Amino acid sequence: MCAGHLFDAFKIPKLQLPAAMDQAHALVAIAGAAVITHLVFKRWEPTNIGILALLLLALPMGLSTLLLPHYGPLLAPLVALAAFHAAMLASIALYRVSPWHPLANYPGPLLAKLSKWWLVWKERHGKQHLYIQELHEQYGDVVRIGPNDISIRDVEAIVPLMGLKGLPKGPAPWGAPIEPSVVPLIGIRDNAEHARRRRPWARAFAAEALKGYEPMLTRRLAQLVDKLGSQQGAVDLSIWLSYFSHDFMGDMIYGGGHELLANGDANGIWAMFRAAAEGQMMAHHLPWLTTFTSLLPASPGLQKMRSVALRRTMARYANGSDKKDLFHYLSNEDNAEKISPPPEQLVTETVLAVFTSSETVAMILSNVFWQLLQHPQYYKQLQTEVDRYYPAGENAYDTKNYDKMVWLDAVLNEALRLYPITPSGSQRAPAPGRGDRIVGPYVIPEGTNARVHTWSLHRDPRYFANPNAFWPERWLVAGGHASAPAGEGFVHDARAFVPYSVGPMGCVGRDLAELEMRMVLCALVQKLQFAPAEGWDPAERERTLRDEFVVCMRGPVSVVVSKRT
Repeated sequence: MCAGHLFDAFKIPKLQLPAAMDQAHALVAIAGAAVITHLVFKRWEPTNIGILALLLLALPMGLSTLLLPHYGPLLAPLVALAAFHAAMLASIALYRVSPWHPLANYPGPLLAKLSKWWLVWKERHGKQHLYIQELHEQYGDVVRIGPNDISIRDVEAIVPLMGLKGLPKGPAPWGAPIEPSVVPLIGIRDNAEHARRRRPWARAFAAEALKGYEPMLTRRLAQLVDKLGSQQGAVDLSIWLSYFSHDFMGDMIYGGGHELLANGDANGIWAMFRAAAEGQMMAHHLPWLTTFTSLLPASPGLQKMRSVALRRTMARYANGSDKKDLFHYLSNEDNAEKISPPPEQLVTETVLAVFTSSETVAMILSNVFWQLLQHPQYYKQLQTEVDRYYPAGENAYDTKNYDKMVWLDAVLNEALRLYPITPSGSQRAPAPGRGDRIVGPYVIPEGTNARVHTWSLHRDPRYFANPNAFWPERWLVAGGHASAPAGEGFVHDARAFVPYSVGPMGCVGRDLAELEMRMVLCALVQKLQFAPAEGWDPAERERTLRDEFVVCMRGPVSVVVSKRT
């Protein structure tokens, strides 16, 4: 007897299979799942690879069974994936431009509201600082530069955003750690952890510690003076200043070993660190990419940097030191901390110190000379001040007069105002789970990243008169050392000058950087004479300016150097 007759004979009800869902309803179900997935990402922002695969691949593949009767086993998964992701992207896009988005009241370009990839595209040539400045000119003091990102050009927001009671760091620095397992100091978002990790740096840059670094600095600076004084013909001063700064930080961290002033970049160390700065902005804007890039082999350049840093870190551990340098404090040789940091953390911290200190100090000094050579009257004024406090035969490495040299500070400040270290500022964000924050006149919703755009702030005529000109006198007028030009409205709001950022997460190495720059300028101006090289185009340096989180300029400062008699 067949099975059908058995069912009939014993009155057993037959199992009724559901009819195949029609195509339209199947696609609606897939789209609904995509919208729910968008809500999951909006609420929890998962980064675990397994969860991402489950939500973005396994879920639509499972839903593809609804389409099997309509497309067959080969085409159904493809249609389901396409429909799922199209619906999810549409849901995301509509939400981001809708009046229900927390940043709906902040103006900005439509494409910037839709995706952070727009800013990545705009900054591909390194001109992000100019693009954001244009947005501020178009939209005002607060502009939306991403779906959840705003830029602010308002002095009233500085202290509330970055001051003592300001917001924690934003997620941007997470995207480019040297060691994937160690978040660098500049990327730590938890205020308490940041303060703990910052303590060794603070001890390393205290006044007493800085005094101990002066002999190392003097030795390297004397070497720079000798090298420059022996050059024939045109030289690129920016490269020599970078060599000097890298050698000094090599002394401070590893006890020496770079020797760029003596040998040039024979081992490729200088080029390695410079290359590390390039291409970082994508990770800065899209830190979640680290979830995927961390699974890939590191680039040869990054592998080499890690290898060199780890090797030199371990060698320094083994050899110790007879002086209190930066490594002395970072490695807890002073026993001030209960627990010493692991080598992986020191690799991250030492590379951070070499790059952020060496390249930024060299860049600022290069910019000072770049501007002074274009304004010989200012060069002469600096030379006159140096000669007054450090006449021939006087020790220009002695810091006793630096705090009296108002013109020296004026040219440094003016170079920093025009070309700040971080042109686009440092990102801040409300702590997760703590709700919205009020920053000056602005509401910063939880989940929003905010920054004060330093470049725009420093060049705003509301805060600085004649803002686009290199005019060191403004600092003398503001300090009461000179009178404002007759017939001109003088504006100078010192609150808007934030080249090192401000607050507990500002530049911890500021005092060392200023000591180094003052000593370099005094020594070089006292002992050497600089003149523009024939055929040098100063405008080339401006054209090469790039915003790579820190200011980056590869154009030369081409000079002819002679010894002063």
